[in-house]
Amino acid sequence: MNYNKSEIISNIIKIGQLMGSKNYTPGYSGNISARYGENFIITISGSSNGYLTENDFVEIDNNGISQDSNKKPSSEKLLHLAFYKKRPYINYIIHVHPAGLSAFASSGQDLMTPIMAENVFYFGGIPLAEYGLPSSTELVKNTEIFFDKYDAVLMANHGFIIGSKTLNDAYQKLEIAEEYAKTVIYTKMLGGAKALSNEQAEKILALR
Repeated sequence: MNYNKSEIISNIIKIGQLMGSKNYTPGYSGNISARYGENFIITISGSSNGYLTENDFVEIDNNGISQDSNKKPSSEKLLHLAFYKKRPYINYIIHVHPAGLSAFASSGQDLMTPIMAENVFYFGGIPLAEYGLPSSTELVKNTEIFFDKYDAVLMANHGFIIGSKTLNDAYQKLEIAEEYAKTVIYTKMLGGAKALSNEQAEKILALR
């Protein structure tokens, strides 16, 4: 990336405010990070994505060690680092708890069934990682097995994580995923969705 640190932080603050306005990241939940040269920038522990300031960020190395002794990085730093290590072209990661996606994560249901063309096209599917205590190595282990193939993953009884080359793309796909989750919930109220066939899904994937 060609952005300097202040530009990266400024862009994350704007996206954080947008996510906050949509209630994707209520209260102190969630965290955001960016690749920064050989290191990474991540929101600090206890920060609120919807109300971020320039002081709510810290630079960490690839082992998660803070480069500022006065700032504690998000407790989910190892989860972010695992994603970056698996995917060299991922530059931004958003971890949040929007209601629709969190409902699926908390009910033990993935979003792998091909129901809407957009979800198939942008994600292929959104798998569900087994539960791991937040901030734990167990959570990292259970979730990182999907990072090599999927840009977005649900975490059981927890939330949602997505990575992309650009911050804007990560956010736009978060919007798509959340609205998709809500749509699937609505279809359940109407008796259940009519899934696309494997052939139809494959044709959509071929459009990429």
